[in-house]
Amino acid sequence: MNLSAVPNVICVMRMALAVPIVWLLAEGHYGATLLLFGIAAASDGLDGYLAKTFNWTSELGKVLDPVADKLLLVSVFITLTWLGLVPLWLAAVAVGRDVIIGVGAWVYKEMFGPVEGRPTMPSKLNTLIQLLFVIAVVGRAAYPNVPEWLIITLGAMVFVTTVVSGVDYIRIYARKAIAVSRARRPAV
Repeated sequence: MNLSAVPNVICVMRMALAVPIVWLLAEGHYGATLLLFGIAAASDGLDGYLAKTFNWTSELGKVLDPVADKLLLVSVFITLTWLGLVPLWLAAVAVGRDVIIGVGAWVYKEMFGPVEGRPTMPSKLNTLIQLLFVIAVVGRAAYPNVPEWLIITLGAMVFVTTVVSGVDYIRIYARKAIAVSRARRPAV
């Protein structure tokens, strides 16, 4: 195996971890969930670090990384909501943002051309806050001494960063769509 494929392998492993994480959550094995989710969260930083540090970026990796993040976080948010550990409205905002971004990317690709998506700073911050929120929520389920104020604070930060990053993506791609439309117009 070529070492430049390591970040992609890490992304695939993160995707594969979503299944046992959801199963462990559903079964109430919060300590084991916390361990696996922590590994998955750390792998998100590791694959990005390796790709950037050693120039191991690839077109496949540019697709796999956000898909792995979305698969992991969406499945965990839905499961935590189903278990009553996360309010429905917060999960709806987090999952809804990802659905809007996904549908928006598809529409943009169909109407204007390839999506050259790079994660924005608000999006990276949103992913980090969501990962920390999930760790805190599962940590509280496993170890009740995790303070409730931490869950509330991180939940509020998830809401704010989710909305900000969603609006940011809409703004960026609306501008790109306008620029492509203008470039396609025949000169008068």
